[in-house]
Amino acid sequence: MNALARLTGTETKLFLREPIGVIFALVLPPALLIILGLIPAFREVKPELDGLRVIDVYTPIVIALGIATLALTNLPQQLATYRERGILRRMRTTPVTPATLLGAQLLMSMMVSLVTMAVLLAIARFAFAVPLPDAPFAFFLAFVLSAAAMFSVGLLVAALAPGASSASAMGLVLFFAMLFFAGLWISRNAMHDVLRTISDFTPLGAGVQSLHDAAAGNWPSLLHILVVLGWTIVAGGLAARLFRWE
Repeated sequence: MNALARLTGTETKLFLREPIGVIFALVLPPALLIILGLIPAFREVKPELDGLRVIDVYTPIVIALGIATLALTNLPQQLATYRERGILRRMRTTPVTPATLLGAQLLMSMMVSLVTMAVLLAIARFAFAVPLPDAPFAFFLAFVLSAAAMFSVGLLVAALAPGASSASAMGLVLFFAMLFFAGLWISRNAMHDVLRTISDFTPLGAGVQSLHDAAAGNWPSLLHILVVLGWTIVAGGLAARLFRWE
């Protein structure tokens, strides 16, 4: 546990020293939410959205965007860069195990994403009068499970990618695909039944719907909970099994 805590602290410091990573993880999602909130039409109640506004619907989606940014752009490239530069090979001679290294990356990413979520909820509430989640515990649980699923996918990409460039390319392809099914460009309500079904079985699509349900005061559906748990177990297990030091 001490090794995990120390390694998590070290990884957090290294992350904060990289301005590009910090901007994408901590600045981009709030900036996008502010831009969306400043559009007058997005602050108007829409009957087709069951009396909600577009900004109300997009707040959970932007939270999911913050998770995906860390999981698919920062996490895979960081670990792949470590492998490419021989840092993992040198680390192999220490008592650090793959589980400890992956666990440290997972904890660091989870802490950063929690900060991003808190900032987004504060901006949404105080700048655009978006109500706080009616079921806060369910919302927090949905967030943690969704983040764990996405970070597990990111770790799997890091385990499979031979280098930093390939990790970045694989992560970006998954990033845009996941955001599409999460409803960033086409809301889940407007999707064709087939697309919405596919979305239900993606970690980010299931995560966004779980956040929407909790924001409305409901518990996430069992299907979406099982989907994010399944992605966490399968992708996380494969990431640990396929992890390569060099």
